[in-house]
Amino acid sequence: MEIILASASPRRRELLTQIGLEFTVIPAKGEEVITSRMPSDVVMELAAAKASEVYESHRMQMAQAKTQEADNADPLLVIGADTIVAYQGTILGKPFDEEDARRILNLLSGHTHEVYTGVSLIYQRGEERQQIRFYEKTRVSMYPITPEEITDYIKSGEPMDKAGAYGIQGLAARFIKRIDGDYNNVVGLPVGSLYQKMRQLGIAISMHTV
Repeated sequence: MEIILASASPRRRELLTQIGLEFTVIPAKGEEVITSRMPSDVVMELAAAKASEVYESHRMQMAQAKTQEADNADPLLVIGADTIVAYQGTILGKPFDEEDARRILNLLSGHTHEVYTGVSLIYQRGEERQQIRFYEKTRVSMYPITPEEITDYIKSGEPMDKAGAYGIQGLAARFIKRIDGDYNNVVGLPVGSLYQKMRQLGIAISMHTV
């Protein structure tokens, strides 16, 4: 079976490798468009858009190849995912610049927020196509962070490409007081739930180590 991860996130690559998947990375390139303000709906919508874009592009390339391999292609699974942070109903994406990172971290300091990751699976086997969407929510509580700590953290560069302006698997671990839910969900992909959904689709993952 061919598996494609429709994301450039190195954290998602690491998590998929951790559960024994062999896959190809083809990041989605389309503009992110949302029609909802509910965090759970937003992440599922964005994840589905990423998965659909990569799926359609890949199938088109296979059709254009017009080879025997394309006509008898192996089953295909495309995985799309998106993660956002929400605090008091407000969605906090990746910071625009250092001042925006400071604003976000000041909001989260000493409080509890939610991390949502939406996942979309598109599974093609022969003429049959199935799609599953789901999301996971994890509550994260932070200790109070001093202005000096925020400045030092921003200087590290770590907050700049992460939703909520922090990476729980990196330097920001020092600020985490409590987690209620799936830790991997905060990193960027709830691989436990993902594995269960793959089983529902009839996909078996061998237990080899990588």
